[in-house]
Amino acid sequence: MTSRNTSNYDYTLITNAYINNIHKNLKLNPTHEEHNSIDYLDLTVLWKHNKLEVDIYRKPTTTDTTINFMSNHPIEQKTAAYRFHITHMQSLPLDSNKKQKEWQTIQSIARNNNFPQHLLQKLNLQIHNKTDHTRNRNKDNRRTWATFTYHSSQIRKVTNLFRNTKKGN
Repeated sequence: MTSRNTSNYDYTLITNAYINNIHKNLKLNPTHEEHNSIDYLDLTVLWKHNKLEVDIYRKPTTTDTTINFMSNHPIEQKTAAYRFHITHMQSLPLDSNKKQKEWQTIQSIARNNNFPQHLLQKLNLQIHNKTDHTRNRNKDNRRTWATFTYHSSQIRKVTNLFRNTKKGN
């Protein structure tokens, strides 16, 4: 398909053209690396000091519109966008500056849509506690598996004996 002298950029263009010819309604618009970073889905992946870092990417055309708190929608619908943003912020390995910047963005969106700041703080705390609890539980509940090569009622009885034992006991 390509010669040895073809650069990576040329190969990217050829691959892009091939993908775009697969179906007339599907078009791939690749994003190229700029300033040691690339935007991918809702993340910015940064190459810094021989390691990768992530940040939350927002398109320049992103609006800060959510369901207004004064609307007649159920509270679950009003909080859905904020739950998503806060969970996203808390689940990514962001440094404290990036996390603070994202939290300020979420607060700004909430203010623009009449969402009470105390409810936003409460939501943030609930999600933080839930993710912390889940992380701690996953650390404590690691399982050790053993494989039995035969299947019989006796093997089932043996595996049931070990089912409720904890690691190290």
